[in-house]
Amino acid sequence: MTGAVGIAGLAAAVTAALLPVGTDARADSTGSPVEYVTLFAGTDAKSRDAARDAIEAAGGRILSENEAIGTALVRTDRTQFRALVRRGGAVLGAVPNRVIGQAPELTRTRDVVERLSPADRAEATKRFRAAAPKQTHRAAAVAGAEPLADLQWNMQMIGATPTGSYASELGDKRVRVGVMDTGIDGSHPDLAPNFDARLSKNFTTDIPEADGPCEVTTCQDPADVDDNGHGTHVAGIIGAAINGVGIAGVAPEVTLVNVRAGQDSGFFFLQSVTDALTYSADIGLDVVNMSFYVDPWLYNCTANPTDSPEEQEQQRLTVEAVQRAADYARGHGVTLVGALGNESTDLGKVDADDSSPNFPEGNERERVVDNSCLTVPAETTGVLSVAALGPSGRKAYYSNYGTEQNDISAPGGDAFDTPDFKVDPKGQVLSAYPEALGRAEGEIDSSGEPTSPFTVKDCSGDVCAYYQYLQGTSMAAPHVAGVAALVISRLGFPQGPGFGLDPGITESVLFRTATAQSCPNPPDYAYTVNGASGTREFTHTCETTNSSNGFYGRGVVNALAAANLLPLADLTAPPR
Repeated sequence: MTGAVGIAGLAAAVTAALLPVGTDARADSTGSPVEYVTLFAGTDAKSRDAARDAIEAAGGRILSENEAIGTALVRTDRTQFRALVRRGGAVLGAVPNRVIGQAPELTRTRDVVERLSPADRAEATKRFRAAAPKQTHRAAAVAGAEPLADLQWNMQMIGATPTGSYASELGDKRVRVGVMDTGIDGSHPDLAPNFDARLSKNFTTDIPEADGPCEVTTCQDPADVDDNGHGTHVAGIIGAAINGVGIAGVAPEVTLVNVRAGQDSGFFFLQSVTDALTYSADIGLDVVNMSFYVDPWLYNCTANPTDSPEEQEQQRLTVEAVQRAADYARGHGVTLVGALGNESTDLGKVDADDSSPNFPEGNERERVVDNSCLTVPAETTGVLSVAALGPSGRKAYYSNYGTEQNDISAPGGDAFDTPDFKVDPKGQVLSAYPEALGRAEGEIDSSGEPTSPFTVKDCSGDVCAYYQYLQGTSMAAPHVAGVAALVISRLGFPQGPGFGLDPGITESVLFRTATAQSCPNPPDYAYTVNGASGTREFTHTCETTNSSNGFYGRGVVNALAAANLLPLADLTAPPR
């Protein structure tokens, strides 16, 4: 995995990029109020005091401060604040926070991958309506299995079944897994038994221009709400309960904590991400799943000559701020898991980016990038990066890959991993879906029935729950987070606010227990995608290192092997 730029190097790079400050940068230059995320040169008390003084001198007012990593959210009406605040070196730079723009109908590449294109969904729905207009699903009873277990090929792939990992380890309730995403529907019948409302916290504020009208007067949703569905889907993969309804997660008895950093629209901005990470550390979470990249840059380049000085600064500070937050979290015992991305790209050979900056809408442009440019947090040092597999076990057509970047692989779904390469929703991953969102999106009709094959209903008595099919590395990462929780349940022990196991040990055990998987033979793997808009054919090449390969990393995560680990207490107990 490529390392992040260090503080000393960042300071030098920022200084080199500064524009001369002329007479138009006088301290009395004012404009409309703007919010910035500022990054301090250091995190010790002296550095923080110097940074606060510099912010005040430049005309800024600190709204909130993250002392753990040396960042502050600042409001100012000084038009030259960014140039002024860097004088003296106490503040490395400032980047706009949650740039406001008109984007209510924005459709991003990752949405098209995870949900499929409207045309592909429509084609699948047309077939579904002709064949099976009712989607309430109740499988024949299988000993110990949840009703929808036969649809969970993903759990079968990693051994998370009644005769597999569930027989040995369901996860310890004291192990806390943070879902850093768009929220968790805490009322979902499959998530409510494991959801910790007390520790859950929302670090975002709705942006009406992007997220739509605010649902509450403060524009800050309660911590048990998910108006996007992504976070609820992720949470179900990790820890849906075994309770006689719907599905089961990888670790169905661990505790789920919502540390929300994503907007309703699915954007993840810097301040929310870093604050959520440090909070996760402070409350003693054991694992945090991060199925996103920090907007607005898909690839953060430290000194890309095609970017403006302000854009270069924004990307450098994003890399450094998230690295500081990740280091802080790992230092507090948090195992960090991230999605590798859905751009169908070898990240070791990346050369172009046409999707950044993605917010506000319309600012995207084509630019040349290289391997020094990082997707954050997937390529942040200390984050386990996860590639996605389809139901046949092949690397999913959309999944990023690369020998440097891919640490481990897991089922993420591939709707085109079929005999005729045409879309099949069941090739995706089924997980929890907020009912209110399903009704709003038209996936559930007024009588409570699914309207497409992408939504499944299951009822137990008077309790009904809904589930949706999605695909992506976003769905692969929580499988790894769930297995990490099983490892900690087996090997950890209570210490401080969390249950406790050093992240280095957790990662080592994940690698050691993973199922080895070689590159395909030949390594140039040909993909065919027969979508509604035509056939696409392309090739991805799997390269191998001594310990891993670009498609599978160290192997496929294995819940069964993790569940059967001998607890450390047994290993150290005296013989009888």
